Amino acid sequence: MSVGAEDYIDQLLVKKYAEEKVDNHEDMESMVDPEKMMGAMNDYASMYRNMMALKQRLNIACYAVNARNAKYNRSRNAYQ
Repeated sequence: MSVGAEDYIDQLLVKKYAEEKVDNHEDMESMVDPEKMMGAMNDYASMYRNMMALKQRLNIACYAVNARNAKYNRSRNAYQ
């Protein structure tokens, strides 16, 4: 398997696109400062992690309150 144009149509396409200008994304300067972007992403992740921990603690507290206030009724057919 060789690299390059093998038939006439491929050769014409290579010739046509050989002089086309394309954007080289490695040379472009970013509109957003990468350090600020990473800082914002870190802040968001930290806030989300804290919210998940708070939600877990709130669920535990609600479960404890509900368990303490639960009233269990014995059914008549439970021991028959």
